[in-house]
Amino acid sequence: MPTVGVKRDLLFKALGKTYTDDEFQKLCFEFGLELDEVTTEKQMITKEQGEVDAAKDASEDVIYRIDIPANRYDLLCLEGLVQGLQVFLGKMKFPEFKKVTPAKGDLQKLVITEATKQIRPFAVAAVLRDVTFTKDSYASFIDLQDKLHQNICRKRALVAIGTHDLDTLKGPFTYDAKAPKDIKFVPLNQDKAMTAEELMEFYSTHAQLKAYLPIIRDSPVYPVIYDANGVVLSLPPIINGDHSKIKLETRNVFIECTATDLTKAKIVLDTIVCMFSAHCANPFTVEPCDVVNPGSTTPVQYPELAFRKETISAAKANAYIGIDESADALAKMLNRLLPTTQNASNPDQLEVLIPPTRHDMLHVCDIYEDVAIAYGYNRIPKTLPATMHIARQYPLNKLTEQLREQIAQAGFTEGLTFTLCSRDDIAVKLNQDIEKIPAVHIATRNPRVPSRAYYAHPRTAQNPGRKPQNALPLKLFEVSDVVLADSKAEVGAKNERRVCAVNCNKTAGFEVVHGLLDRVMQLLEVPWDKEQGYFLRAVDDPSYFPGRCAAIVYKGTDIGRIGVLHPTVLTAFELTTPCSVVEFNMEYFV
Repeated sequence: MPTVGVKRDLLFKALGKTYTDDEFQKLCFEFGLELDEVTTEKQMITKEQGEVDAAKDASEDVIYRIDIPANRYDLLCLEGLVQGLQVFLGKMKFPEFKKVTPAKGDLQKLVITEATKQIRPFAVAAVLRDVTFTKDSYASFIDLQDKLHQNICRKRALVAIGTHDLDTLKGPFTYDAKAPKDIKFVPLNQDKAMTAEELMEFYSTHAQLKAYLPIIRDSPVYPVIYDANGVVLSLPPIINGDHSKIKLETRNVFIECTATDLTKAKIVLDTIVCMFSAHCANPFTVEPCDVVNPGSTTPVQYPELAFRKETISAAKANAYIGIDESADALAKMLNRLLPTTQNASNPDQLEVLIPPTRHDMLHVCDIYEDVAIAYGYNRIPKTLPATMHIARQYPLNKLTEQLREQIAQAGFTEGLTFTLCSRDDIAVKLNQDIEKIPAVHIATRNPRVPSRAYYAHPRTAQNPGRKPQNALPLKLFEVSDVVLADSKAEVGAKNERRVCAVNCNKTAGFEVVHGLLDRVMQLLEVPWDKEQGYFLRAVDDPSYFPGRCAAIVYKGTDIGRIGVLHPTVLTAFELTTPCSVVEFNMEYFV
C-alpha cells in the first residue's frame, strides 16, 4: 500500500477548512484511507535515510503521511486527494475532463517506428496547455510521476513517464530504437553530452537510476524520442534530456509514456493529465496527441479520457451491504464518490458514470464497495448469520489428507514442490509441445526476458517438480494442484488436484508405482473393471519410454498416466537412474 506525504497546511488550504489531527483521521477513515503518521520533513529524512546533516536544511512543515489503496492511482498526489475529498464532502461536483484542440495549428504528433518492437513497442502522449506551476505543485507533479513509476509502472519496467517543456521543442516527435552508440544527448541536470553507452556507465553508481539500467542495458537497441530538429527528449526508461526539462516557468507540458503494456500506459497518462489539468488556465482540459503506430497511417488519439456507464441494482446494493436505503438515498450517497443518477424507467436501477480517474472500477462489485464507503462502514448494522451450522472440511481436502497418510504408510516420502515452472520444465524436458498442452502462461514484466528462462508457467503436471537427489532407492509422492488452461472457466484456467508418485532406483521398478496405484484404488473402493472401475490401456506419450506407458482409465475416462520415464527426460532433469511414475486426477473420486 503506497504512502503519500502531503503538507498539512497546504492540504487544509486547498480543502478550505482546518482540521485537528483526530478530525482529519476520521475523515480519512470515512473516505477509505488511513492517516498513517503525522511528522515533519526533517523527521522523515532522519528516519528514512539517517542523514542528520541533510535534515538540518529540511522544513519544519507538518507532513501528513496517508496510506492509499494500491489501485487508487488518482489519490497519489495532493491534487487527487483534494479533488476526491472535496467531492466526498459535497463541496464540488465531479470534474468533467475534456479534450480540446489547440488554438493554433494541429495536434502534436508522435510517430512510432518499427524498430521499437524490439524493446518497448508502445507509446502514448498528451499536452497540458497554459499550466501555472508553484513550488509546491511542481514538487507534487514530480512526486506523482515517481509514485506511479514505483506502483503501476512496476519500477518503469511496464511504463516510463517523460514530461517536457513543449516550448523548447518542435513537433512532430519520433519514437525510435537505435544502437546505443548512435544515441547522444545531454542527460537531465548534466552539462556534457554522452552516448547511451557512456550514459549507462555514468549512472551505474547513481543511487536511484542504477536500478533501472538493467531494463534495457543488454538490448542491441535502446528506445529514444526525438523532436523534428533531432533533439533528444528522453532515453526511456532511464532519463530525460536536459534540453526540455520542466521548470517553474514552464507553461506548456508535453507528456509521453513509453511502455511494454499499452493498457497500463493509458491508465498512467489519464491519471497525470486528469490530476494536473486542474492547474491549466482552462481547468480540466487536455490537448490530445496523435500517435501513429508502425505500419499504419491512421493516427490514434490519446489520452482516451473514457467515461463509461454501469448500471447497478439498489436492491442488490442493500442486500450485499446489509442496509435498507431507498434508491434515491443510495444515489445521493454514491454521488459523493461517483457521478450517479436514478434510472427514470426503472427506479431500482442506478446509472453510475465511471470517470477516467477511476481505473480501479473493474466490476460492479467495486461500485457496491463505494456504496458501503459512502454509507459508512461504522453505520452498517451488525447482524448474526441467517442460518447456523457446524463447519466441516471441504470433501476434496479431506480426501487429500486421507490419501497422504495412506501413501506415506505405503513407504513413500512426501515432497512439496513449487507450483511455478519454466517452459522447459513443463514442455521441452518432457518431450512435449507447449502448444499442445493446456498450459497457462504468466506474462513477464520484461518482454526481453525469454519465458523459458524463468518461472512463467504454473505446472500442468507434477512430474516436473520431482528431482530425486538423495541416496537410492527414492520413493517420493505429492498430492496437490496443477493449473490447466480452460476456456470454459471464468478466469480462463482451473486447478486440478492430482496424486503423483515417483520411484527412482537402479531399476525402474514399474511394479512399485503400479502397486501403489492398486492400493489407492483399493482404499477408494474402486474395482478393477472396464465398465464401473479402472483399468490400464497402453498409450504412446513422449514423456515416457516407448511401450512402457499406460493411461489410467476410470469409467471410460482417461484420468492419468503410469509408466517409465523416457531417458531424454531423465537427462533433461539431470537424473542418472531410471524412474517410474504414476500421476492421476483424484477429483473423480470425491
